[in-house]
Amino acid sequence: QVQLVESGGGLVQAGGSLRLSCVASGSISRLNAMGWYRQAPGKQRELVATSPSGGTTNYADFVKGRFTISRDNAKNTVFLQMNSLKPEDTAVYYCYAKVAIYSYWGQGTQVTVSS
Repeated sequence: QVQLVESGGGLVQAGGSLRLSCVASGSISRLNAMGWYRQAPGKQRELVATSPSGGTTNYADFVKGRFTISRDNAKNTVFLQMNSLKPEDTAVYYCYAKVAIYSYWGQGTQVTVSS
């Protein structure tokens, strides 16, 4: 079993910042990629950023230059620093982890950006 626990969401004004965290635990000896997706009301879940183990991070075009993904491998934690937030960034943000060939998701954390 793999558990992902997110934290750091909340309400912020446009132009503000938030930092999301996600800790992986359980059977994670073969933990590989970690990352973040988001889902706004009425829309499909979409990639925000991913960080493969030992690989190059990948960002969606709409967050490049504003969001930064990082990992603390010793603590099995992935972070998403979100700056210059826009109202259109409002969504539930989901942590993602790939362990061997399996994908796991966190429960999601709400991010709301007011104009």
